[in-house]
Amino acid sequence: MLLVIDIGNTNTVFGAYDGSRLVHHFRLETSTRRTADEQGILVEQLFARAHLGLHEFKATICSSVVPPVQAALDRMAQRYLGHRPLFVGPGIRTGMPILYENPREVGADRIVNAVAAYEKWPQGLIIVDFGTATTFDVVSPKGEYLGGAISPGVVISTEALFLHASKLPRVEFVQPERAVGRNTVASMQSGLVFGYVALVDGMCARLQTEVGFPVRVVATGGLAGLIASSSKAIDVVDELLTLEGLRLIHERNLGASER
Repeated sequence: MLLVIDIGNTNTVFGAYDGSRLVHHFRLETSTRRTADEQGILVEQLFARAHLGLHEFKATICSSVVPPVQAALDRMAQRYLGHRPLFVGPGIRTGMPILYENPREVGADRIVNAVAAYEKWPQGLIIVDFGTATTFDVVSPKGEYLGGAISPGVVISTEALFLHASKLPRVEFVQPERAVGRNTVASMQSGLVFGYVALVDGMCARLQTEVGFPVRVVATGGLAGLIASSSKAIDVVDELLTLEGLRLIHERNLGASER
């Protein structure tokens, strides 16, 4: 069994792979205060519910954008799983040329998503990941990571309205019935949802025009389905794309992970 861990700024996702099959996955809030022992106990309890013992995991691979959590998970894996995890970062074999000016600046999750998407759809791609930030990543038809764009995430935008406009309430991010809101909550939901859809569609159109080749637009992340239901640009939704990318990168680095 392979344990894959995607450590994001808001959530950490754990997945268990039996070969190429994802058998279970769990999502937790990311906490920089959680110790290695707390991480170990949580992981043990989560997978116990799926009737999996930690001794069944023979290898672990992680992508992380939160260094303090990465350090705790490194210690957790050594103590509770009996091996060191492989972290996606400089020097790891991804099988994808990275044409960023400084490849070390690219977030691990962005590369992992690109690898997974190109494995599934070997063509020109735009991958939109709805996380703490919303990222747009472009892959060439030859499988090269070209770069992309970063914008504030949906949750950040929603909270910003509540925190910085004294008369506006905190609202749920759900699709309204119409764009013309007839009350404050409906108006905010319209601006947030349809405004974000317009952002996604506009950015995808601009990126495709700039690169000049046909693309498939792949959306991932927890809110991908909601945005995709109103988007004209998004072709396919794969909410677990990052976990699949971690599995693929582990396969391409089997010798390194065993060491």
